[in-house]
Amino acid sequence: MDDFPMPIKQPQTPGARKLALLCAELADNRKAENIVVLDVRKISSVADYFVIASGMSEPHLRAIVDEITSRLRDDHDLRPIRRDGSAHGAWIALDFFDVIVHLMRPETRAHYDLEGLWGDAKRVRLKKAGPRAMKQGLPEKIPH
Repeated sequence: MDDFPMPIKQPQTPGARKLALLCAELADNRKAENIVVLDVRKISSVADYFVIASGMSEPHLRAIVDEITSRLRDDHDLRPIRRDGSAHGAWIALDFFDVIVHLMRPETRAHYDLEGLWGDAKRVRLKKAGPRAMKQGLPEKIPH
């Protein structure tokens, strides 16, 4: 038997697409509405994917942000490299380098229309998960 210590299992970091889908699932856990994942790899050097979702109030936005940040930190040792905005300001952006999560109040989302601005981006098809998901739905389970 070797006298080498057993290696400590490191959290696995999901790829950009899986991370975007996981962020969508975590947002859905907190009842985010109109969740959309955009593949912007071919049209942006800023990120590979945008996750866009709506929260109906300041506490709702905070709950969505807390779910995403705490679960990614605890399960994957991931933290956003930047966080911008506030629930009071009605738009919070979480920058995970390859994935940027935009959480907004519905009126702010309608005003800035990121889906229209990035209209050339491909929408990532999501599996149906619940009534809050848009027509394409959300993933049932993200493989880790």
